[in-house]
Amino acid sequence: MPTPTKGARLGGGPAHERLMLANLAASLFTHKSIKTTETRAKRLRPVAERLITFAKKGDLHARRRVLATIGDKTVVHELFTEIAPQVALREGGYTRITKLGFRKGDNASMVQMELVLEPVTPKVKRSFAKAASKPAAAAPVAEAPAEVVVEDAAVEADVVEDDVAAAEESK
Repeated sequence: MPTPTKGARLGGGPAHERLMLANLAASLFTHKSIKTTETRAKRLRPVAERLITFAKKGDLHARRRVLATIGDKTVVHELFTEIAPQVALREGGYTRITKLGFRKGDNASMVQMELVLEPVTPKVKRSFAKAASKPAAAAPVAEAPAEVVVEDAAVEADVVEDDVAAAEESK
């Protein structure tokens, strides 16, 4: 849950800030990308990601909790049916903030905030500590068929003969 901020809000009281963030989130879900000031985007990010996490759950209670924040049913429907399946495999980081420069009138830092809808490739979890701690001799050895063992022995004999011949030539 986003931590409450102390001091002045974004241009008004706490109720105005809550409604403004809800409207920004609705615009973000509708257009998939919005252009806003950096401060508003940084305040919007935890709110939007929390709503997307609710949408990923997909149950009725989650839908009602999102509807309590965003009053527009069409936006909530789009969030649950279109956006949530696209980010189903992603474990977080549903939004991206890209700096654009400064606004001409008041020199405010402007950013592009967009949803990250690219498919995610899950990372393979490697456990180097467990693999390094086990000795190679402790690993179970499967018995190979007799034919394979004979072929391996013949190949090894050829390699040994080649190595001996090469060593004699080099002397």
